[in-house]
Amino acid sequence: MKEPVIVIGDGVNELVAANSLARARYDVVLLNRRAAAAEDPFEAGWVPPKFIREFDLERYGFRIHRPDPWAIVWPEERELVLTADIRRSAEAIGNLSARDAEKWPQFCARMHALAGLLQGLYSAPPADPMLGSAKALARIAMRVRGLGRQGMHDLFRLLPMSAADLLDEWFESDALKGVLAGGAVMHLAQGPRSGGTAFNMLHHHVGSPAGVFRPPLSNMRAALARRTQVEVQDGSVARIEVRQGRVAAVVMTDGRELAACAVVSGLSPQRTLLELADPGLLDPELVRAIRNIRTRAVSAQLLLTFDRDPRFTNLVIAPSLDYLERAYDHFKYGGVSPEPYIEATALGSSGNERYHVQVHVQYVPRRQRDAAWDTQESEKLGRNIVARLSDFAPGLARWVINQTVLTPADFEHIHGFPDGQPYHAELALDQWLWMRPVPALAHYRTPIEGLYLCGPAMHPGGGIAGLAGAHAAAVIHRDLKSR
Repeated sequence: MKEPVIVIGDGVNELVAANSLARARYDVVLLNRRAAAAEDPFEAGWVPPKFIREFDLERYGFRIHRPDPWAIVWPEERELVLTADIRRSAEAIGNLSARDAEKWPQFCARMHALAGLLQGLYSAPPADPMLGSAKALARIAMRVRGLGRQGMHDLFRLLPMSAADLLDEWFESDALKGVLAGGAVMHLAQGPRSGGTAFNMLHHHVGSPAGVFRPPLSNMRAALARRTQVEVQDGSVARIEVRQGRVAAVVMTDGRELAACAVVSGLSPQRTLLELADPGLLDPELVRAIRNIRTRAVSAQLLLTFDRDPRFTNLVIAPSLDYLERAYDHFKYGGVSPEPYIEATALGSSGNERYHVQVHVQYVPRRQRDAAWDTQESEKLGRNIVARLSDFAPGLARWVINQTVLTPADFEHIHGFPDGQPYHAELALDQWLWMRPVPALAHYRTPIEGLYLCGPAMHPGGGIAGLAGAHAAAVIHRDLKSR
């Protein structure tokens, strides 16, 4: 086969797809929009161990950062420190509520069992009950049955629940419920009292030890980019050329035409199918469904450099369910909450007395009601967040020697995230498994022969590093072998 497989994009899923196809002995061309950067922000999400082994990532500077304590919660009354040691966390919780401390080990065990089920589902392409995938569905049924009676009861109750309802059943401490609900709304345009947010909490627990309800951070993208041995060409794609109903080439903005036997895109379905390809080749109902994929962004990011050790690992400002719900209220009417949900993760020192902190800020709308995102608005947001952090650590603002603010508008313009949403499609039950991002695209193929999708809009979604790329590569390999 003379023409290569062309991979569009430079995210972790695209890099996994390119490397996986190269391992299967295909010629691969990766179209890259940015250089491999060791200074890239760390990305949150479970890294399947098989990728570390298969791609020998440690040889290329791979780092995984799992802070412990995984949360230093800033409630209204006293600090709550949660660690990977369930017993120590229970002791800390006991300072707020003896009842909650007693329940903590059982809660951790039951949530970890359910997250293990999701981990199994995510490690394979989505089974589609409408396609009669009997063996795949039987495997899912056996996994669910393996949870036992209590686990099955937990699963079917939890999936549609709000995080608030779930946590109110288990705990009474506002601080404990606040930090757990923070993980339930991460990158989701909902408040903790919205249905389905308990599922989102479970999704972000996948791959973590029992009792740790935050995903690790890693530089997997940067390590994979350094490791990648396929042909890499820089530049932007103008269009995907389709001839006689099949992908034939990718045309670059500088006029180059690159012939292809297959094209796999890590860009959003909207960008790939409605802008780069001709939407006239698609069924109008599919076009409508693609246009209605929910992509609401809710988060900004600060990258801070300090000239002294900030003396925390993972600071969480989410003191209660009410706090988070009020922050969401500002967002849904187009405002940035003056008291947002904040997580500040210390990444350590780079030498020369320089300490780095990565800050997740939520709820921040892509489009503000009363202002557009510009340099002034970004700097204002940065100042407000640093001031909020300084309430916890007096003097912190004086230690900042550099700060970078990335708003949802920046994520859209720089990285191509639709509406600034890093998952390309909100992670919700109606956009999950064989319905992600829409049923007609759930198996990585598109209606255009030879054109595939591998970005975070695909199963298993954002926060799971590389699996969408690996699943897409396996589908492409199977299709090309059968030609």
